[in-house]
Amino acid sequence: MKGTVGELGEFGLIRELTARISDAPAVRLGPGDDAAVVAAPDRRVVATTDILVEGRHFRRDWSTAYDVGRKAAAQNLADVAAMGASPTALLLGLVVPAELSATWPLELMDGIRDECRAAGAGVAGGDVVRGATITVSITALGDLRHREPVTRSGARPGDVVAVNGWLGWSAAGYAVLARGFRSPRAFVEAHRRPEPPYAAGPLAAELGATSMTDVSDGLLADLGHIARASHVRINLRSAALDVPAQMSDIGNAVGVDPLEWVLTGGEDHAIVATFPPHTKLPARWRRIGEVLPPTAPPAVTVDDALWDRAGGWDHFNTPEEAL
Repeated sequence: MKGTVGELGEFGLIRELTARISDAPAVRLGPGDDAAVVAAPDRRVVATTDILVEGRHFRRDWSTAYDVGRKAAAQNLADVAAMGASPTALLLGLVVPAELSATWPLELMDGIRDECRAAGAGVAGGDVVRGATITVSITALGDLRHREPVTRSGARPGDVVAVNGWLGWSAAGYAVLARGFRSPRAFVEAHRRPEPPYAAGPLAAELGATSMTDVSDGLLADLGHIARASHVRINLRSAALDVPAQMSDIGNAVGVDPLEWVLTGGEDHAIVATFPPHTKLPARWRRIGEVLPPTAPPAVTVDDALWDRAGGWDHFNTPEEAL
């Protein structure tokens, strides 16, 4: 589409965005009224929200609008899955400058729509506002389907720790992009468009997971939330953590131990959970550690030692250059 957002106007932009939305079973009434109506058979709705800001969470010279849309939806829908729920719908809040090409938000919506399809959800509505910095705010909803939510506070000594999904791929892709390269492509694409294993969350709940989270800020950081909420120590076994040969090659090229990316790199949105010790885990779940009696304070260790290097994402303490 030619022209800018300003030339298209607020209602023209809304019209073009909503034209890209596809139907979803849970969305009973979509955009066009004062509010949407989303089915909630369980009578309990899992809800989460997150924000992406240009220059802090994405760069337009690294990622297309479609990439940003996939990423924005994925990081929210993964949070729903990490509660053991099935994603049903999301709402979009979008801030864009008037001079932005009108094509950009439309391609963003294409990415959001396609990621929703991958998760079995739909876009229920949203809002657009003029502003100086592109900001994408997503609120995602989910259905527990009559299961109890799996929180961070249920891990118990004796449980096993297992993960489903990639670890460290996004961080390795970031390292490649930061040095001006675009390959190995698989790692670059993992940074641009994470692929959360949405079905793994509800499956883990069915298997009796005692605690669960998605890996958004780094494996150590996110398991640290579980350790503190559950008042336990979690010990990871480095030999059980998957470090692909290509990731090792990237690490050698940039002078980084790839295990650091696996332990502290975020935005892969793998699902990590704790399970009773005799749980038979299906394919794609890898046992990577165990839950132990608490230390003071509760902690995550690697091969029974505290990780002595910095890592993990903190919005107020992570430098801007570590986008």
